Amino acid sequence: MPAAARSTRRPPAATLLRRWSVVAVVLIVGYFYYHPIRAYFSTKAELGSTGAEVRRLQEQKNELAQRLSAASTTQALARAGRELGYVRPGEHLFIVKGIEAWKQRHTLHAVGK
Repeated sequence: MPAAARSTRRPPAATLLRRWSVVAVVLIVGYFYYHPIRAYFSTKAELGSTGAEVRRLQEQKNELAQRLSAASTTQALARAGRELGYVRPGEHLFIVKGIEAWKQRHTLHAVGK
């Protein structure tokens, strides 16, 4: 029989059944692997974003710790007290008003020279 005549002949039913069985098994295995693989990649992406957030929060914690240690010094406490209007014992508090008007007049005189 020529080769062309053999290729147009239909394969036997057992071969067709075997091929479709292999295709079905591959599809079923692929279906069962799809969900765990999707969950793995989803969890991996979430872990990456959570890791970035943890690093950002760690940097913020370090910055706040530095600010706290800097604010705990005697000089920083004295400066903060003065900003609130506190004075040390024996000192006199002077309230100066009209600083903005003085600055405006001072700039006008400086420009006129």
